[in-house]
Amino acid sequence: MYILVINCGSSSLKYQLIHSDSEEVLAKGICERIGIDGSKITYQPGSGEKEVAFFPMPTHTQAIRKVLDALTNENTGVIKSLDEVGAVGHRVAHGGETFTASTLITEEAIKAIEDCSDLAPLHNPANLIGIRACRELMPGTPMVAVFDTAFHQTMPDKSYLYGLPYEYYEKYKVRRYGFHGTSHSYVSKRAAEFLGKPYDSLKTIVCHLGNGSSISAVLNGKSVDTSMGLTPLEGLIMGTRSGDVDPGVMQFLMHKENMNIDEMLDVLNKKSGVLGMSGVSSDFRDLENAAGNGNKMAATALDSFTYRVAKYIGAYTAAMGGVDAIVFTAGVGENDKVTRKKVCDHVSFLGIGIDDEANAKCGQEVLISTPDSRVAVLVIPTNEELAIARETLAMV
Repeated sequence: MYILVINCGSSSLKYQLIHSDSEEVLAKGICERIGIDGSKITYQPGSGEKEVAFFPMPTHTQAIRKVLDALTNENTGVIKSLDEVGAVGHRVAHGGETFTASTLITEEAIKAIEDCSDLAPLHNPANLIGIRACRELMPGTPMVAVFDTAFHQTMPDKSYLYGLPYEYYEKYKVRRYGFHGTSHSYVSKRAAEFLGKPYDSLKTIVCHLGNGSSISAVLNGKSVDTSMGLTPLEGLIMGTRSGDVDPGVMQFLMHKENMNIDEMLDVLNKKSGVLGMSGVSSDFRDLENAAGNGNKMAATALDSFTYRVAKYIGAYTAAMGGVDAIVFTAGVGENDKVTRKKVCDHVSFLGIGIDDEANAKCGQEVLISTPDSRVAVLVIPTNEELAIARETLAMV
């Protein structure tokens, strides 16, 4: 079966066509600047050259139409007809407590996803646009919603409840939900396979480190804690997000800077993190270059990031009563050997030893701990699209 995976943002749309038997990526690409002047589509057949074309795409329906046209193009397409697409898997940011697993998309499911939009106002509406556009253009094709939050729905109440009046949870479902769940699920399972150990026998900490970063504690195959919360703002210092901060800081700065709450959240989401701390960039490569040239605040921002990652690893080791494997993934986790080494040096008290030659490898599956390390440390590239395709296949 051919499965089309759609990851729809407010002005972008990533896609992959995957063969469910071989798990081969037949084609992939992205539509950018949807609804904005200069919109374009990038398309790359599995073994072919990347193509970029500029088209007006005022809505996501036009963008998805361009994707389908590219996949069925007479010269460079990889399928002859849309009838060959057996199912479509859609990434959806927030499923609240309604969705503890992936679901077939029905009118009832769409309504429930809409009801979760208050919890993810920037993401769920965009995800729904992609779902509706696909249903309009492929009305007979089964579709599945795969939720970023579903993997973390196994957390116990002691992990997900905040220290707030319980009525806010009862009335508004204010609690920790966690994100990057598709990545944490895929990576933790793949790590167990790599190590040749039963998934339900391991204490695993997954470090999804990128511009957006989160850490999860996976105990015997289930997420029992994660660093992001009601929104993706909580947890680690990130590229532009503050991560954990005293809530009183907001009131203090709002008074001092004469800001309203929306302006304050804009600062916390878009102007903070390592960008705000360093004044240089949200890109870790830029920060490392600046630090190497003597920029003290760039070095401090990097140190703060690795320190926070190490603190969460220590906390989650305590939460699970130990740790068998620590796994790095996502853009920074997969490609930044310096960050990995600094984090592991912080938690060397766990009996971790790092093989510097192995750690120098980037963007591939590799065990970077030494043979005598008491904890296995791995790099596992994430593959959220494949995880979505697997979930979609299982549902249909």
